[in-house]
Amino acid sequence: MQEIANPHPDAIIRSMHEPSSLRLGVNIDHVATLRNARGGTHPDPVRAALLARDAGADGITAHLREDRRHIRDADIARLMKKVDLPLNLEMAATEEMIAIALRTKPHAVCIVPEKRQERTTEGGLDVKASIGKLRDTVTQLKGAGIRVSLFIHPALPDVEAAAETGAQVVELHTGRYCEEAGKRAGKELEHIKNAAADAVKLGLECHAGHGLSFDTVKPVAAMPEMMELNIGHSLIGEAVFEGLTQSILRMKQLMREART
Repeated sequence: MQEIANPHPDAIIRSMHEPSSLRLGVNIDHVATLRNARGGTHPDPVRAALLARDAGADGITAHLREDRRHIRDADIARLMKKVDLPLNLEMAATEEMIAIALRTKPHAVCIVPEKRQERTTEGGLDVKASIGKLRDTVTQLKGAGIRVSLFIHPALPDVEAAAETGAQVVELHTGRYCEEAGKRAGKELEHIKNAAADAVKLGLECHAGHGLSFDTVKPVAAMPEMMELNIGHSLIGEAVFEGLTQSILRMKQLMREART
């Protein structure tokens, strides 16, 4: 992998305010996964969020799952209190999670599918199959001043269904693209590109995430429709070798290079 020079954090922070800048949301779930593997309080996901902020992250993402396998309720409360960055709360559209979101009022909620047996989110929402429930959920959250995103497959029918719910944002699932290679990766990338264009035409803000790494981020970041990338696992994994601050600085630079 090509070595790149890391910029000063102040330069990154200035770039956040440029019209063409692409936001980076850092997902801290797997810091909590590591903490929970042994118990206790270390490593602290809130400390990771603060480090991410200082390195130039534009937001923090955390998935509060039904089984609390990584992020816990107390983590959400502490993130809201201690981290002065927008919090994007990933959650399933269940009564329990809706109540938590309405009580804590994060900046944004990203509604995702959730299966207890899965290791990580396996795909996008089947919006058409649950459009009535999703529409009601979106209405409740928007009524509380919370920005709502739906995590979907990069396909026109899914984008159109998401628009029908009233959500302001779609986050396109990039997992298939990141898992493929060669021509098949190019085909998946084309799906993402087309879905992003469709989302903007329908008045939706477009985000992307899942599986993005130093090696795969640039083609997605280069899409002008993209406003935000949410990245977690690869950043936390690279942090083992080079530190979280350095990992985020490197990702931010790759994203900026893709936009120039």
